[in-house]
Amino acid sequence: MSDPHSVTPHLYLIDGSGYIFRAYHALPPMSRGDGTPVNAVYGFSNMLFKLLQDLADTEKPTHLAVIFDTARKTFRNDFYTEYKAHRPPAPEDLVPQFSLIRDAVKAFGLPSIEMDGYEADDLIATYAKQARAKDWQVTIVSSDKDLMQLVDEKTSMFDSMKSKRIGPDGVVEKFGVGPERVVDVQSLAGDSVDNVPGVPGIGIKTAAQLINEYGDLDALLERAHEIKQPKRRENLIEHADMARISRDLVRLAQDAPVTVALDQMELKDPDTSQLISFVEEQQFRSLKVKLVHHYNVVLDELDPVSDAVEVTERKYECVTDMDTLNRWIEEAYKAGQVTVDTETTGLDATAADLVGVCLSINPGHACYIPVGHTGDGDGLLAERPDQLDKAAVVAALKPLFEDPSVLKIGQNLKYDMSILARVGIDLSPIEDTMLMSYALDAGNHGHGMDELSGIHLDITPIPFKDIAGTGKNQLTFDKIALDRATEYAAEDADITGRLARVLKPRLASEGATTVYETLERPLAPILAAMERNGIKVDVSILQKLSNEFAIGIERLDKEIQTLAGRPFNVASPKQLGEILFEDLGLKGGKKSAKTGAWTTNADVLEKLAAEGHELPKKVIEFRQFSKLKSTYTDALVGQVNPKTGRVHTSYHMASTSTGRLSSNDPNLQNIPIRTEEGRKIRQAFIAEPGNTLIAADYSQIELRVLAHMAEIDALKDAFANGVDIHAMTASEVFGVPIEGMDPIVRRQAKAINFGIIYGISAFGLARQLDIGRKEAQNYIDAYFERFPGIRAYMDRTIEFAKEHGYVETLFGRKCHMRSIKDKNPMKRSFGERAAINAPIQGTAADIIRRAMIKMPNALTSNGLESIRMLLQVHDELVFEVEDGLVDQAIPVIRACMEEACKPALDLSVPLIVDCGIGKNWDDAH
Repeated sequence: MSDPHSVTPHLYLIDGSGYIFRAYHALPPMSRGDGTPVNAVYGFSNMLFKLLQDLADTEKPTHLAVIFDTARKTFRNDFYTEYKAHRPPAPEDLVPQFSLIRDAVKAFGLPSIEMDGYEADDLIATYAKQARAKDWQVTIVSSDKDLMQLVDEKTSMFDSMKSKRIGPDGVVEKFGVGPERVVDVQSLAGDSVDNVPGVPGIGIKTAAQLINEYGDLDALLERAHEIKQPKRRENLIEHADMARISRDLVRLAQDAPVTVALDQMELKDPDTSQLISFVEEQQFRSLKVKLVHHYNVVLDELDPVSDAVEVTERKYECVTDMDTLNRWIEEAYKAGQVTVDTETTGLDATAADLVGVCLSINPGHACYIPVGHTGDGDGLLAERPDQLDKAAVVAALKPLFEDPSVLKIGQNLKYDMSILARVGIDLSPIEDTMLMSYALDAGNHGHGMDELSGIHLDITPIPFKDIAGTGKNQLTFDKIALDRATEYAAEDADITGRLARVLKPRLASEGATTVYETLERPLAPILAAMERNGIKVDVSILQKLSNEFAIGIERLDKEIQTLAGRPFNVASPKQLGEILFEDLGLKGGKKSAKTGAWTTNADVLEKLAAEGHELPKKVIEFRQFSKLKSTYTDALVGQVNPKTGRVHTSYHMASTSTGRLSSNDPNLQNIPIRTEEGRKIRQAFIAEPGNTLIAADYSQIELRVLAHMAEIDALKDAFANGVDIHAMTASEVFGVPIEGMDPIVRRQAKAINFGIIYGISAFGLARQLDIGRKEAQNYIDAYFERFPGIRAYMDRTIEFAKEHGYVETLFGRKCHMRSIKDKNPMKRSFGERAAINAPIQGTAADIIRRAMIKMPNALTSNGLESIRMLLQVHDELVFEVEDGLVDQAIPVIRACMEEACKPALDLSVPLIVDCGIGKNWDDAH
């Protein structure tokens, strides 16, 4: 930094509180390994560091401090209790970050200043006045309009987000008056956010006109009787005292008794060991690398991710000749790895066409190879551009993409694998940044490229809408001009390669390598093949069901209208709420704080239905029919691929915190299992002629995992001996013999068995079994008394989660629990239930992942390579098998699934797989 005595001192005062909220809202939720939220800390630290870098190159301030609001009330509340009374409290996940942000400021070697009784703006005003008295230059880093009253010839504001400096002219542009009259204008206009009353009917523009005409607030109020407009004149006279109070509220104190002197703000380089220690503790890896480079820190060991973050130049190339393409291919062979990304006409991997391929080998360098851009006068392209022939590019890339000695890196490569498979390329071996992130940070944040880029590289990639537009006019990628396409597509490949350099080393250092290598990476090609396989659907069955559901919806609508006593739109939550809680006067209704309308979600309706009210019971049925019709019977018809005659769901590998897969288009996980309507929908999923569907389902896998994890001998013995686990539980809890047991009693025990896994409450069990809450609580108490090991498991799991911020499956998958320490009791309770369930559900999910990964080799080694694995839904796998191979296939499938844990884990209970067969999914299931 420059010598403060050789130049006119220049003081920078940073509005730290403004920085906090900008940082918080700019980034998605993210947590440290122990579950502590840190998105605002990360954003704040990056913003502060960037500002310091920029200032070192331009303004070169001599003094700098960061000023914060205090958590307590200020002197303004002493004379106006309603000041800021309507401001909502800070978000729950931001509160624990306040102290960490102050620690960040100190780690950068900067003063962190706040004072009880005063706002940050008052302290900024005080320091600005002191500095001006010394003839210093002052810059206030903020965009807060309230600080504009401080601007003068020596004091300016700087909006670091927009790189915009605000002087007196900028104040006039904002308020219509100079800085010396900003307080007068604000006194008239008021501020609804801070609950400054002002004068009714007067906004900023009118206030500026009045102040410019009459000179200042006092003169205006004295001459208010001269105002010609009657309503304005009346308001000014009636609310004159309120205008004066408003002036006292908005005028900043410039005499706060600050204890940190200006000379203590001299800007110096930070203690780098303290700074690096802080960012390491917060697990801000990309920021650490930038700090190391900027301050020339020598680390004890080589940092493997530095080149991923610090890129001195970006060079993106559009490849339109074979010589250039061959050069890239040769460089990929030399490097032994290449980042790959495809650009297509859509998001459906089974229907979209290949438009181009991206390659990246070194950070900052990437290329785009267009092959499918069309010139039809539509969009940005007037004619077909010069590009390589698709067949020639595929032929050139195929050896590279299939070479086992060259690693192919990508983000969500499952999609690209399917796209390339359709042009004859088997992309292998692979490395996937999305799956690396998921293995490391499941539950901490999302794993999309844009989000990961912001978190790990501090880069915001070009949004697709910026090159393609939005809505109905959005262009498909084949219509994008090559220069724009190259800039967008090559950046994706570059960022993905850089993310791999950041994430890969963490797998080993954080113990996630086994999860990634055995559960994530090898599953991607399996799921890609399943998506391409799809499953045949009988459209005629769907159309028939759709008509049945339509008739059912119409019938229920009439019944509901009759019960309501007047016509209304049953599909309108607002109108339904009025019927339930105003017309019918049902108890227990709550209004939304945002809309003021009655809440009529599923929980509310189920509670009312459990109390015996017929109308909400009918509405629940109405909604179920409507959802089944719109989501399945109608939508599935449109999702049939015209080329294959099958529907091809898309599996999401990184969308849950426990390792469970989800799917969409269609969402197969949500088809009701136990209802008649759900079974009818499954009947529409059929085998091709000459084939049979096999549905292989793990029997009570989560209960078996619980018995092992909680070491419940009674449950383990029952599973080992093939005893009906629900009947055994009923016998143990209710004291009734297994032989001749009432089916209702067994059903109650089954509800408890499965409910316990999800931390069911007495209220939830009572609603499920249609019994009293006290009776339900007695059942739960009796259950824990009979199986005390389960309560012990729950307690130690919750304690582990609170201490570490995550829980683990038996295979080492970390499931992070962000809400386990939440101050909100409801959110914390949810976090505790999730912590109890996650190791169980996650282990079951890991087991079926292992089974899917092993299945192709198991089938091939038994001469059954023609069998296609089609679907994975919860604990079930669905296969399509030639009729003549069914008897041979079942024992192979069953053995593979039942032995899926081995050799990694030897469960103390046996895994049992039930296999069913049929020409449709319902019969097989």
